[in-house]
Parts: sequence; structure tokens; C-alpha cells
Amino acid sequence: MRVMMLSWEYPPRIVGGISPHVYELSQELVKQGVEVHVVTKATPNAPNEEVEASGVHVHRVELADTPNDFLHEIQLLNQATDLRVRQLLEDWRPGGQPTIFHAHDWLSLDSARELKYEYKLPMVATVHATETGRHGGIHNNVSRYIHDQEYWLTYEAWRVIICSEFMRGEVHRTFNCPWEKTDVIFNGVNADKFKFDWTEEERLAAREQYAAPHEKIVLYVGRFVREKGIQVLLNSAHAILAAEPNTRFVIAGGGNREKFEGFVDWSGLRSRIHFTGFISGRKLLELYRCADVAVFPSLYEPFGIVALEAMAAGTSVVCSDAGGLPEVVTHDVTGTTTFAGDTASLAWGVLRVLQDPERAARIREQAKARLSTDFSWANLATQTIAVYERVWTEFLDSYWAAGTVWPVSPGAEDRAKELHLEEKATTGVPIERPSAPVSAAPGLLLSEDEDDADDIWSPAF
Repeated sequence: MRVMMLSWEYPPRIVGGISPHVYELSQELVKQGVEVHVVTKATPNAPNEEVEASGVHVHRVELADTPNDFLHEIQLLNQATDLRVRQLLEDWRPGGQPTIFHAHDWLSLDSARELKYEYKLPMVATVHATETGRHGGIHNNVSRYIHDQEYWLTYEAWRVIICSEFMRGEVHRTFNCPWEKTDVIFNGVNADKFKFDWTEEERLAAREQYAAPHEKIVLYVGRFVREKGIQVLLNSAHAILAAEPNTRFVIAGGGNREKFEGFVDWSGLRSRIHFTGFISGRKLLELYRCADVAVFPSLYEPFGIVALEAMAAGTSVVCSDAGGLPEVVTHDVTGTTTFAGDTASLAWGVLRVLQDPERAARIREQAKARLSTDFSWANLATQTIAVYERVWTEFLDSYWAAGTVWPVSPGAEDRAKELHLEEKATTGVPIERPSAPVSAAPGLLLSEDEDDADDIWSPAF
């Protein structure tokens, strides 16, 4: 089995949760015998072509022009992706090895759809989040366009993979995607990356960067956007400090934090709250291990990989009950869940951890035990392979197999010549950006305010 992973981000380029998801899944798929090729956007910090030590083939493509805006950038990326994949497919086509396109979110739709129809090969899609969920509706033309693309992604895919039962319901309601067309496969975490050698003396020294030895650390990791609920945590800080005055809040994440820092200054919390900026790699893993409790107060959360990371680090987790978080954090079993958007509830959850260390320790151990089963990448990759195998089997039994250019049915080579596939692998094909959203998707939730100030799409989940 060969899989073409189409993703707009891949390490070392990390914008949101898609990048680590594709990385970890691809590595485990290779371990289980799948040939994986990731086609993604070029980054100055990595070669355009490489085979990683894991065996994953990575193809990073350059944009042919300077984009005018974000949507133009995605159009250019899909054109470059289409061309690179065609070059690879033309090398592989005579062998006829089972080959599937796997598109991650709407950002890869246009190239995946073009290749799907031209080569008559099946496409699988993973929906990581929805525009409706991120913004509580569709409020401007950019969001409407993205919403339409998400609809077509679920429509064009042979199977749709979703990270939680919550998201399965959302995709079904928002896009009228048939329930039986979707497969729920959780996100995972590589717990081994937290098992680095680190003495207690080193941990305490790192911890002193954020808090005194007698102080507790409440950690937030995430983007500075409304749906992540950072404002709920900041509003709960006074209630937490009233009961536990020796508490420090460490806020780690990238994005525009000016308004949050303004609130901290206005409310007199500056001495208790520390903004670290964007942190990744070993430094972030160390920060998890320094914290007494990690808090994820999301208003919208398809899954919540950060909660898994905190569990893997052995940190107590408090989260909201938004979206898929209750599927990740089981209340009073692997963590503490609180009511989304409720500052009093969040303060209660944090204090419950800080004031009852025996309960917190017991729950941390239970959380670690669950990581090795429900959230193991090995198990999740096995489930993903089962989806691939089902799709390929159904493809061979379908009328599509009779029209494919892949040598699984008579006349495949003649069909490839009629389509001039070898020539297109040199020249590429145009992928046009619609001049205006087509609004094809059912169930649009529109706002009367078309000039919403929050007009910049946030791709991470």
C-alpha cells in the first residue's frame, strides 16, 4: 500500500495541530509496512526532497509566485502539489501498486480532487476542524469560501476520518455527510518524547524561571484565539489566587496577545501571569513537566492534542467540556472537566487539583495508563490502515476501477495516453481560484455582519 499524504504543513513547519498529526501518523504507518509520501509546502529549514530516518518520503514544493493573500497562497500550493504528485505518479503508474490520496483538511482539497478524477484513484480525507466550529458560524466571505471547500472535501472523499465522536456529529450536521461514510480515529501522542533524561535538580532549575519553589504553576498552552478560551482562564485567576495566593500562571503560545496582556495589566495580575511566547520542542516538554496543572479552557475543541501531551508529561489536566475534550479527558478518571465558558467552574477545577494532591496523583497515573491504549499511534495507525484497505477493496469492486489509468483493469495505458498524463507531469494543470464563494454547502450559518473584524482565518486546531 502506498499513501500520498497531502498536507499544507509538516515539520519543521508547524502552524497548528495538522503538522504533528501527519508526522506521527506517517512514521507509524511506515513501521507497519505502508509506503508514505508527504507532499507539503517548502520551508527554509528543510530540504525540498528527503527520506527521513523513519522511511517517510517528504516532498516540499515551492510556490510558483508570490501570493496576494492567504487564499491565493493555498491556490499556488495546490498547483505545486498537483505537479509534484503527477511526477511521482507517472514514475509509479506502470507498477500498479495500490495508491491512495490522503488529504488533510480543505487546504489540500483542490489538488487531491484534480488528481482523484484524472487518475481515477480513491481519496481519503481527514477533517481536523470546521470553519463553522472555529468561529461559531460563517460571518464573512473568507469563512464562507472555506466552509464551501470543507463541504466539498467531505463530498469528494471515499471515506472521511474524524478525530472524535463530537466532530463526527458536527461534520454530519454541517455538511450533510453520511454517518456511515465517516470513521472516528482519535489523535495520538508519542509519550516516549517526554521520557528524556532530566534530573530533579535540572527540573527545579528550569522551574525557577517561572515560579519560586513554594509557588504552584498553572500552565496554558495554545493559540491566542477566542475559541481556545484563554480569556476564561484569565477571568478565573482572581478566584484561584484568592484561595491559593502562591500560584503563578504561565501562558505559552503564539499569536497576537496584546489584548490579553492589556487585560492582565488592567486587572492587576501582571505579577502573577507570565507570557512566554511561542515555545516548541524540548523547552515545551520541560515546561509541561514543571507545571502543577495544565489548563485547556476551550470554547471549541475538535479533539485536544495538548491535553494528551500534558497527560504524557505526567501533568494534571483541567479542561472544559467543549467539543471532543470529554472524550480525551474523562472526568475524575484521567482529569477534571469543567463547564465551557464558566470562570467559576474553571476556578473550581484548578483548585480541586491544587488542593488535593493525592487525588491528582491518582488521576495522573490513570491518565498515563490510557495513553498506551486509546491514544497510541501504533493502534491509531492500524485503524487508519484498515480504512485504506477498505477503500482500496471497494475501489477495485467499483466502476471507477474500469476507468482508472492505474493498471488494474484493461485499457489503462490507453486511457493515460488520451489524458496526456506524461505531458501534464511536466507542465502541470491550472487550478483556478473561484472569484467568489459558491455557497454550495448546505447548512450555512450566516451572520448579518459581513464585516466581522476577525476576518483572518486561523488554520490550526
